[in-house]
Amino acid sequence: MTRRRSFSLVAAALVASVALGAYGASAGPLVASAAPPVAADATEVTHWNQVAVSTLVAVPGPDGGAPPAFQINMGMTQGAVYDAVNAIGPKQHQPYLLQKRVGATASTDAAVATAAYEVLSNLVSTAPERAPFPGRAALLQTLSTVYAASLAAITDGPSKQQGIAAGHAAAVAMLEARADDGRFGPSQWVPDTRPGHWWPLLNAAGQQILDPTPWVGGVEPFLIQSSSQFRTTPPLALDSAAYAEEFNDVKDIGRATGSTRTDHQTYVAKWWQSAPILSWNEVARQLIVRNDLNAADSARLLALQNLSGADAAINCWNDKYYYDFWRPWNAIPRAGEDDNPATDAETGWTALITAPYPDHPSGHNCLDGAHVTILRMYFGDAIDGGFQITSASALLGPAEPKVRTFDTFSQPLAELIDARIWAGLHYRHADVEGQLLGVNVADYGAANHLQAVGRH
Repeated sequence: MTRRRSFSLVAAALVASVALGAYGASAGPLVASAAPPVAADATEVTHWNQVAVSTLVAVPGPDGGAPPAFQINMGMTQGAVYDAVNAIGPKQHQPYLLQKRVGATASTDAAVATAAYEVLSNLVSTAPERAPFPGRAALLQTLSTVYAASLAAITDGPSKQQGIAAGHAAAVAMLEARADDGRFGPSQWVPDTRPGHWWPLLNAAGQQILDPTPWVGGVEPFLIQSSSQFRTTPPLALDSAAYAEEFNDVKDIGRATGSTRTDHQTYVAKWWQSAPILSWNEVARQLIVRNDLNAADSARLLALQNLSGADAAINCWNDKYYYDFWRPWNAIPRAGEDDNPATDAETGWTALITAPYPDHPSGHNCLDGAHVTILRMYFGDAIDGGFQITSASALLGPAEPKVRTFDTFSQPLAELIDARIWAGLHYRHADVEGQLLGVNVADYGAANHLQAVGRH
């Protein structure tokens, strides 16, 4: 309870200081709601989504910067923005947390900016100091400046103040609900040296390279009922023919040197080494603008997308440590221990790309499956004019294109399954199961939360 009381005081102080200083199922599209009568345009919603992404990606590891923690933080931010917008005027959709209502003339833009600003400021301020964060103060100042600019663009008066109040209430509701939710808790990894179990790689100093966010699987979910609700099917049995086939596939094509990969496959594997949160929020912003979605529908889309993504990460990391399955770079040198005559050991085998947590299921594909499922609900699979994704991968060379265009959502999903094998990161089964987990989480979330009023 101490954390909750202290947040309310901090949030109130942040609002005061800024004011003084400046101022459905996946089978078909979701039904659009009526727009709020004031500030229905989605510009501020997409603006603060971009601010959120840019802010949270700047939070360093171990606890804030890794993709699953990044996704949880995005879920908190977009959930609060949704509640702030949804609180204005007649209730169009079920709230996520906030039951409070404000007048129909309240400024949607002020509500969006305040909810996002307060949640983001809290997340940056409270990021654990287990990793150096020299840019914390500058990041908070940037947020304050951006928030001040948003408020300065809104005419002073009761409408603006009501919007600020709605945003503040939504932020408080979210941050109080997420207090003591399991973030930054203990590691779920239990070391096990038996064949089939994951073991960390070593850095140049001989130290284990451990998961920066091993606590994610123990976090309280946002939309699903438990962190293991959509348990994936187990990894393939070590002595099975199916395992041998996938083992040999990744052994041949996923190796760092001497691979059967084409140059294009190597490029694609590196290109996808970029956080799904960046990719799919970028796509959402493009399609919101192109389809002229209003603020309410845009806030709902981004909330469903990022809350589902957060739960996919939570369920996925729970599965990773439940199965504790070994990565190809664990399995290939130790193939003599797997009791499978169709696998051969190779000492010193290394992957093109590595990751510091167990194999099954694929974390990237878990998040991709969730995000794309929600995007398909709104826009369908084939997108007129296509959509662009900008990779933030540090592995790309200066001459390698960072922006690629896709015509359907099916294209990147299919490519992602292959890309993680080409990278040497996963067996195919882990990729397929990861996407399925993400789809299941998103389907459940959209069917049971943020529904149109009167639907049930």
